[in-house]
Amino acid sequence: MNILVVNCGSSSLKLQIIEVDHETILHSSEKVKAKGMIDGIGGQSVVTLTTCHGKMMKDILPLKNHALAIDYFLKKIISHPSDFDNISSFKDIHAVGHRVVHGGEKFVSSCPIDESVLKGIEDCSELAPLHNPANLKGILATLNQFEKNVPHVAVFDTAFHSSLPEINYLYPIPYSYYRRFKIRKYGFHGTSHRYIAYKYRMINKLEKDHVNIITMHLGNGSSLCAIKNGASINTTMGFTPTSGLMMGTRAGDVDHSILDYLIEKEGLNIHEIENILNKSSGLLGISGLTNDMRDLLDEKNIHNDRRAKLAIEMYCSRIKNFMGSYLTEMNGTDAFVISGGIGENSSEIRKIIFSDLENLGIVLDDKKNLNQKKMSEFEISHSSSKIKIFVIPTNEELLIARDTFRMTQKISSP
Repeated sequence: MNILVVNCGSSSLKLQIIEVDHETILHSSEKVKAKGMIDGIGGQSVVTLTTCHGKMMKDILPLKNHALAIDYFLKKIISHPSDFDNISSFKDIHAVGHRVVHGGEKFVSSCPIDESVLKGIEDCSELAPLHNPANLKGILATLNQFEKNVPHVAVFDTAFHSSLPEINYLYPIPYSYYRRFKIRKYGFHGTSHRYIAYKYRMINKLEKDHVNIITMHLGNGSSLCAIKNGASINTTMGFTPTSGLMMGTRAGDVDHSILDYLIEKEGLNIHEIENILNKSSGLLGISGLTNDMRDLLDEKNIHNDRRAKLAIEMYCSRIKNFMGSYLTEMNGTDAFVISGGIGENSSEIRKIIFSDLENLGIVLDDKKNLNQKKMSEFEISHSSSKIKIFVIPTNEELLIARDTFRMTQKISSP
């Protein structure tokens, strides 16, 4: 079954076509037939396509909306069938899987899309005003592209965290705000944390309820997740993705009284403050240079930039703080599993995070850590480490494709 995976942002679009069936899931041998990245939708759009052979095609053209962007992606593939494993018509796409950021309390697992699901996603838009409306654009665009017998499935970022216990998902504010407005911790990056936990389980040949790990999705957006007996019991992101760890441009946890203080001192309104916390803070805010960790490491190592060094140290220190918190909450863990663009690719950041933790039974193996293995999982803990450390590349698109296949075949997730 060829599954189109759609990840729709406000002005961007990520697409993949992945071949999935019972055998490929069993042997983790799914084939990516096409990848697409479209930026700048609504103006001059930059379209990057990657063929099944790894060849890249790039175009720049005006695409007014997401529907036109998806149409362009599909027609480009159909017009070059030899580059995309013989996908020669819309009929060669058998199902569509959609990333949806927020499912609220209603959607606790992936589900086929119908009118009631569309309404539910729209209702959750007030909880994720930057994300869910964009996700809906992608769903509506593809519903119009394909015949009605082609199934569509929604895979929710928040669903994996629906297992959080009440003591962790409630905020210590008047309970009536939860009852009336559903103000609570929802958590995000759930699709990534779930995939990482699944891969860890497969590597170590464990049953799901024997998985006790702390997963770390570290990229421009970053979060940790405490997974006990295979279920998420706590995570760093909360009501929105702004909270928790310091990130590329997001502040993470800050004293809420700072907001009122800045409003008074700077004459800002709450929307301007929200913009600062989301887009001008984190690594960018501290360094004054960039939110890209690769550039910050260069500035630190080559130019000895003080604020770049400070930003990196703050980022890693806050990760360590949550690691310690989750270690005590879980009464220990079997492993830390690190992923995301920064986690997968920066041995230096991994070394800073896992240094000076020997008294907790966490010992990094410097040689293993430097032995970077692109696109494959590897262990970086020393043989003397009581708690293991793994690097496992995330693959949210693959999990969305698998969930879509299972929904269409009515198979429960393992």
